[in-house]
Amino acid sequence: CLGQLELQGLTERELYLIERRLRELIAQIWHTQDFRDERPTPVDEAKWGFAVVENSLWDAIPEFLRRLHNTQLEVTGKPLPEDAAPVSFTSWMGGDRDGNPNVTATVTQEVLLLGRWQATALYLRDVEQLVEELSMTACNDTVMQLTSNRREPYRGVLRALRDKLRLTLHALTEQINEHKAPPPGTLITSEDALWQPAYACYQSLIECGMVRIAEGKLLDFLRRIKCFGLHLVRLDIRQHSDRHTEALSALTRFLDLGDYQLWDEQQRQTFLLGELASKRPLIPVDWQPGAQVQEVLDTCAVVARQPREALGCYIISMARQASDVLAVELLLKASGLRTPLPVVPLFETLDDLNRSASVVDQLLSIPQYLDHLQGQLMVMIGYSDSSKDAGMLAASWAQYRAQEALVARCARSGIKLTLFHGRGGTIGRGGAPAHAALLSQPPGSLANGLRVTEQGEMIRNKLGLKSMAIKTLALYTSAILQANLKEPPTPKQEWRDVMESLSDSSCAYYRAYVRDNPDFVSYFREATPEQELAKLPLGSRPARRKSGGGIASLRAIPWIFAWTQNRLMLPAWLGAGQAFGDAMRAGNTDTLKEMNEHWPFFSTRLSMLEMVFAKADSGLSAYYDEKLVSAPLREIGEQLRRQLAADIQAVLELLGETELLQYQSWSRESILLRNIYTDPLNFLQAELLERNRRRQDDEIEQAIMVTIAGIAAGMRNTG
Repeated sequence: CLGQLELQGLTERELYLIERRLRELIAQIWHTQDFRDERPTPVDEAKWGFAVVENSLWDAIPEFLRRLHNTQLEVTGKPLPEDAAPVSFTSWMGGDRDGNPNVTATVTQEVLLLGRWQATALYLRDVEQLVEELSMTACNDTVMQLTSNRREPYRGVLRALRDKLRLTLHALTEQINEHKAPPPGTLITSEDALWQPAYACYQSLIECGMVRIAEGKLLDFLRRIKCFGLHLVRLDIRQHSDRHTEALSALTRFLDLGDYQLWDEQQRQTFLLGELASKRPLIPVDWQPGAQVQEVLDTCAVVARQPREALGCYIISMARQASDVLAVELLLKASGLRTPLPVVPLFETLDDLNRSASVVDQLLSIPQYLDHLQGQLMVMIGYSDSSKDAGMLAASWAQYRAQEALVARCARSGIKLTLFHGRGGTIGRGGAPAHAALLSQPPGSLANGLRVTEQGEMIRNKLGLKSMAIKTLALYTSAILQANLKEPPTPKQEWRDVMESLSDSSCAYYRAYVRDNPDFVSYFREATPEQELAKLPLGSRPARRKSGGGIASLRAIPWIFAWTQNRLMLPAWLGAGQAFGDAMRAGNTDTLKEMNEHWPFFSTRLSMLEMVFAKADSGLSAYYDEKLVSAPLREIGEQLRRQLAADIQAVLELLGETELLQYQSWSRESILLRNIYTDPLNFLQAELLERNRRRQDDEIEQAIMVTIAGIAAGMRNTG
């Protein structure tokens, strides 16, 4: 409605109708319950993801590819092929079981089935529209052979496809609702069954001089097939490395082979490689493991039953050694997997990132594994946990160096490396504007494309509307093209030395607060709404991977989200400003300024740090302490705010600015405008938290949820 109001030439009646509709929509929102009463299930989350595809991406993809085609044709004279699929989508919703007991093998099976159902329903809608429109008579011999309808041959071909889609949708519905196996034969079970009749119609229209018709809705349909396939989105499976170790440990104990968990790395690799080469079954039919181990085996069995195009990859959280990858390969083989599925190590903590190239080197040194790869390897770089572990600056440098080393190692073996970036929305989780983030990657790291996560509210912000989705895809595409056509500079050794020093000192400062101060966890829980966040029915995952414990057991999302709420924004800056100050006092100011001017990696981090400082508010943080923090702990907050002020001055000096965002007027004005709304919410939230902690009340808890949602919306990239 707001978009329509900007159109020229509207009559008074049209304006009246638009404004009336606006008022109606606002009233609907006002009278709707703000929050769900119960946490969504993983299946609910998957359905939400499918809705994003249906409401936005389904139309955005063909429009984006049309623009890409036009640009390529204009610049190179070559069209984008009809079967080109430069963009594809994969989801973790219903597949990510790392620390989430709600994601089971049964859930994964259901989500895969629902994805097929949704894709079939959307294709059916498209084909029904094509049947209505493609009434032409002239056709080539291929189409004529596909139908007996000589008067309307295209309708004849597409009606047959429509009927198969209807049968497929009915069978899938019965399978979902009544768990009936689909009847064989008449259903669409391959991408070719969709593609071939539609592509035959497309080629016929071209040959018969009806290019304009062919390149309309029919071409959109063809491009959707190549992007979304039969499954709408491929599903990634993710599990923690410890769960695989537990499963193999239970198995080796049952087989009287010893305890896999107690073996050293060489013993593990010897056992795993031997079993991978063996032709005999690994898992005894009479073995009845515990529930956790059985769940791992059941998940592998579900994976093994799926067609290859239904799945993305199998991700191993907290991968630390080569055996973690080989363990998953063995479990999948033992479950009956015959078509290779990429098994992707996720290196998350600072130590794991630093050792990632060594782990990959071990894997690539195994001839059996090298043959299995077939020339391609995917490695995932973790942003959230590394930042929580070591602070933003140290984590960023570790991620950069890990990518450099991985690219170099794979190049030596002739392996095409795809780096999978596990970014979140916030600076503390690797977030940054897409274009700047990609151009700040190491040279060569985007040579084989990009795999990147869009998570949480960033899905809605970047992909939730067709126009925004097209813009996001265009930003990614232009950045990848630019990075490959004109690679970012290789950092000078002097820059690397300074960056190494910054990393070490920032990590030490960060950990001195977060790890070494025995009162820090208590302060964190009192000064932020961390306790209340755990009660919010926002997602299916628990706030912690394991019960109890301190910061280490807390997921990165609530860790960052909590500090955003009280406006201290601590994870995104702690340690970095102190390190810059030390470097400048050591005489490295000119080098730092040179790095900012000529090294995209460094300038992007500095720019993001400046933005975080602009969103932080020491006065509001102090008010939270006054209302919520016990007197003995308040000194921690005062120290942090003094440090924040000093860090801001250090960054301003380095940038040569007198105020934050001095040369980014749009960002500065945007933050100031939103503060008008968020600042009162912060005062309300602190007051409500104080009341609720004295005496819990359902209405107060509901009000707290409203403030949390409002502040999160105002801060935007909140986690």
